[in-house]
Amino acid sequence: MRIVYLLASLGVGGAEKQALAVAERMAKRGHTVAVLVLMPRLPEEWPTEIRTLHLAIRKTPASVLKGYKRGREFLREFRPDMVHSHSFHANIFARLLWIAGPPFVVLSTVHNVYEGGWWRMLIYRLTDSLSRRTVAVSESAAGRFVQLKAVPPRKCSVILNGIDVDSFAPEADRRARTRLKMEIEMGITSDSANFIWIAVGRLFPGKDYPNLLRAFAAVSAKRPDARLWVAGDARGDEQTLLAALASELGVDGAVRWLGLRRDMPALLDAADGFVSASAWEGMPLAVGEAMAMEKPVVVTDVGGVRELVGDVGVIVPAKDSAALADAMLATMQQGREELAKQGRAARERILRHFSIDTAADTWESLYTSLIENREQ
Repeated sequence: MRIVYLLASLGVGGAEKQALAVAERMAKRGHTVAVLVLMPRLPEEWPTEIRTLHLAIRKTPASVLKGYKRGREFLREFRPDMVHSHSFHANIFARLLWIAGPPFVVLSTVHNVYEGGWWRMLIYRLTDSLSRRTVAVSESAAGRFVQLKAVPPRKCSVILNGIDVDSFAPEADRRARTRLKMEIEMGITSDSANFIWIAVGRLFPGKDYPNLLRAFAAVSAKRPDARLWVAGDARGDEQTLLAALASELGVDGAVRWLGLRRDMPALLDAADGFVSASAWEGMPLAVGEAMAMEKPVVVTDVGGVRELVGDVGVIVPAKDSAALADAMLATMQQGREELAKQGRAARERILRHFSIDTAADTWESLYTSLIENREQ
């Protein structure tokens, strides 16, 4: 098969990471693969060896038209059997390319329960006939898009995100090394008595870091040994505002803003527990990666989180900092052996149901079916 993966950017986010992981596995399986990116190159992007073209589209009509022409020319030269697009802008762009491009199948993917307001849902609905299938990364996301009439039920299906269980596997010796490295590089106190929570994800409203900071303040009041590491990049003044809130809550000395990191397996090894306070999600990779690393997880009940975590983690309501704090404290009160047992169960769940190779098998089967039946 000849497959083009169409994304808005290669920025360091979960949707982009998942799309590239699937693309790379398709390439290894002998398919001819390329990546088409709407935005210009970013300072920080996921690396890939797959042939990639940035259309460098900016927010002007002239730039959009120029990017459309370049994308159409690329597809005419590449002649794909399928264009697999991801998230709103890329999904709509792929559908519009289908109108003037060579014959190919359009497969749309939604990575979150929320991809914008009513007008975006209307655009999805009006262009649905240009896509053969819309796939959501969780049952909750699929249900919401069907409820909003963005996609008809008969054309909507679910393929859960996959985790690279080989890359995200615990290593006993790495924990101490990473704690020492963090202390040296960033001045982060990492005494063995400290309980380190780690939260991962871009600093934006969907992750609801204010909720997390309020919960952590309640935790810190009862457990002064608690520490919170936050790994994720920020846009604009988001980190400044969150740092100010941490200071106001009196926990700025226990919180460390790590920024964008490329060493997540090592950081997860160094941490004692994973926490997410998200207000909305699709199927968050970071939670699955923490589970694969045998970490106890405390997460909010949003999007596909419950589908992912099952009964091997603690799930609390969104926007409830008191409930989140109680769950974090209860986790910290467990013994080392109980936490280790919970972590092993979490990894086993990921191995059984959420490995990236299993996800790639499902995607490949869907590609074959849609391409073979493209005329129907």
